[in-house]
Amino acid sequence: MAFRPDTFALTALLAMLISMGPVSTDLYLPSLPDIGRVLGATTAQVQLTLSAFLVGFAAGQILYGPVSDKYGRKPVLVIALVLYGVGTALCAAAQSIETLTAARCLQALGAAGPIVVARAIVRDLYEGRRAARELALMGTFMSVMPAIAPIFGGVLHVAFGWRSTFAIMLIYAACALVLVMVQLPETLRERSTAPISPIGILRTFGTIVVDRTFLANTLIFAAGYSGLFSFISSSSFILQGVYGLGPIGAGASFSTCVIGFVSGSIIGTPLVARLGEDMAIRIGIGLQALGALAMAAALGIGGLGLAGILAPMAAYTLGFGITMPQTLSAAMKPFPDKAGAASSLAGFIQMSSGAIAGVFVGHALGNSAWPLAAALGVTASIAVGTYLANRFVQTAR
Repeated sequence: MAFRPDTFALTALLAMLISMGPVSTDLYLPSLPDIGRVLGATTAQVQLTLSAFLVGFAAGQILYGPVSDKYGRKPVLVIALVLYGVGTALCAAAQSIETLTAARCLQALGAAGPIVVARAIVRDLYEGRRAARELALMGTFMSVMPAIAPIFGGVLHVAFGWRSTFAIMLIYAACALVLVMVQLPETLRERSTAPISPIGILRTFGTIVVDRTFLANTLIFAAGYSGLFSFISSSSFILQGVYGLGPIGAGASFSTCVIGFVSGSIIGTPLVARLGEDMAIRIGIGLQALGALAMAAALGIGGLGLAGILAPMAAYTLGFGITMPQTLSAAMKPFPDKAGAASSLAGFIQMSSGAIAGVFVGHALGNSAWPLAAALGVTASIAVGTYLANRFVQTAR
């Protein structure tokens, strides 16, 4: 029997699907410095395997939303998971950093499908605060994976080497594929009649991106993610290279920051129920700004060690955990008939922004965490500025 709406089983499956992207990144983070040594690559080249993943992820999101709106959620998910499996196998077999980077891009093209389609499924089944609550629940479950993955990846690396992390990703994808084929119902009620062509896709995206509600919420969401990805892409090099931790210690330290995101996802729903969506977003971006300022202050003062990185980052991720489901739900709300396309465009903007931030931090990294602090400052400023500009326009009207 297929999983039904408003059940733990369906929420858990959707959470498993949207976790595929974070797992594909976080599981091999502790191995990044060793990958550079084994494959003879520089820090910037190794970091590019992360940014290449986001590029592939962003490109995939452009396609999956409109296609799933036309042909259904389930068949698109199956194709995406198979593509992900092929890319993951190539990653595990890579003998050069160039091959690994290309394979990561292919892996990401597959990984983009589950997150786009899972969000569209939520919009198919739920509306308003119920949709935001479902996204928050999925985010909470999803957060468990990034919390565990770096530690597990560190253990795998020490025991079996970096290629073992991709073997685990392949097993994860196989389990997801079986569950989708056997248990996931088709949720698309009315299929899109828009043609699947570059012009048709661009025309659909054009009608979405000019919507002020979509654009403002997506920019806040993308800015928060860019700050988070700046930490993800630099954490192994900062924690191991600057602070001298090993792979397992770096994974454990990374996981402490995930606690902030988990906490934000958990408290976001009651916060919205008590104070409203707008106030929850305001509190979330305020915490992101606080985290950015705190890290800059800690680095400026000096002598605080890991606490000067991890505590501010936890505050930042706490804020992003609050804002993410609210802004994403608000961005998709005006487009009930184009949920897949709206999810695709929001994801494309999110991932493109994250890739740019990751490249900047990767090239700026040296023997200091200042590039990370700078990235957090920029992304928090964008989130705050976008929110204030949107509020000004609303008030003026």
